Amino acid sequence: MGANGPPGRVAYVNARLLDPASGLDAPGALLTEGEAIADFGPNLFPDGVPDGIEAIDCHGCCLAPGLVDMRVQLREPGEEHKETIATASRAAAAGGITSMVSLPNTDPAVDGVAVVEFLARRAREVKMVKIFTYAAVTRGLAGREITEMGLLAEAGAVAFSDGVKAVSDPLVMRRALSYARTFDLLIAQHPEEPSLAAGGVMNEGEIATRLGLPGIPAVAEPIMVERDIRLVELTGGRYHAAHLSTAAAVEQIHQAKERGLPVTCDTAPAYFALNETAVGDYRTFAKLSPPLRSEADRRAIGDGLKDGIIDAIASDHAPHDQDSKRLPFAQAADGIVGLETLLALSLELYHNGHLPLLEVLRALTFGPAEILALPAGRFKKGAAADLVLFDLDQPWQIEIDNFRSKSKNSPFDGRPVQGRVLRTVVDGRWIFVHDA
Repeated sequence: MGANGPPGRVAYVNARLLDPASGLDAPGALLTEGEAIADFGPNLFPDGVPDGIEAIDCHGCCLAPGLVDMRVQLREPGEEHKETIATASRAAAAGGITSMVSLPNTDPAVDGVAVVEFLARRAREVKMVKIFTYAAVTRGLAGREITEMGLLAEAGAVAFSDGVKAVSDPLVMRRALSYARTFDLLIAQHPEEPSLAAGGVMNEGEIATRLGLPGIPAVAEPIMVERDIRLVELTGGRYHAAHLSTAAAVEQIHQAKERGLPVTCDTAPAYFALNETAVGDYRTFAKLSPPLRSEADRRAIGDGLKDGIIDAIASDHAPHDQDSKRLPFAQAADGIVGLETLLALSLELYHNGHLPLLEVLRALTFGPAEILALPAGRFKKGAAADLVLFDLDQPWQIEIDNFRSKSKNSPFDGRPVQGRVLRTVVDGRWIFVHDA
């Protein structure tokens, strides 16, 4: 079966089946037929694979639902020199991602039906990873006038966000949550109080002072989260806090969930794998939004995942060309690429004994799929055959020169990791096979 050939019947045998949605972790096999999962389980093919079915020996490696990355900047349309749907799809496939959700901060912004339809058409043309999109909460991402959420949702938008900007006006946020509730839609917020963060370029504290860089106080995040939770109480709207980076915000989400509010959140690998010391001597590849925080905050993000408070891990993929990063720290663009390192960096939580393997995978598959109501992230007969096969223990070193992404802005260059994607399957088709 070629990378784009029509899939027939394929049996993945001698696999460690991992399905976080059902708690399945057992040796077994999985059968795909055409685009769908036909059957799976520990006792499939006890007498061997019948004739007419292609058999893939997984050699005991892990077979799981394909990763669902709920926060990706694709840069198309408008900034194709940084990334395109095609290059991001190749990078995602190499990272075991079978579904990704694009932020609306393209040029033009995803604030009208035509742009939603353009992205869907381009995804069909590329025909690799499944691509979904957020639409903007406000027109032009300007934070003032809310978009036609009902129409945008009908056109295919899966949730609403102003991307890398906070919806800072509380009245606008109240209206957005109220309107979204009418259609049972989700509002995803970049939780940072913009006037407190204005002019800051890294986490406020001793290191920023020593480097002579203006700081962003950690309190800018929980102030916005707390305000939004109050508005959720007022409106009943569904709310998602993106890329949490502080202990205080994790605690606020915890309390909101305890009160039964419709609140979810995610984080990104950088916030549990690095702290503010990664900035070192003005390393712009370690300049993120929100910024890398203190060691105490980094630990709190790991604990938030362990305690089930943080629902998902997203790559927060933010590709930038060299010209955007090779600038003085204060002028350099925020963000890092993350599609190809999402699984390996998340598996550090398992390898260092912090989280069980199924819990790590849940945050990468069923967790984000459930938040966005996507038909993905679990093993189910008749469901799309979106799978990732990976060697849990294979060591390798992150090398940005080998990235398939157009942009190479990662602070993880040279980092040793464990866990290698061997094969990525979308609708039964092999879209990535690792060359051993």
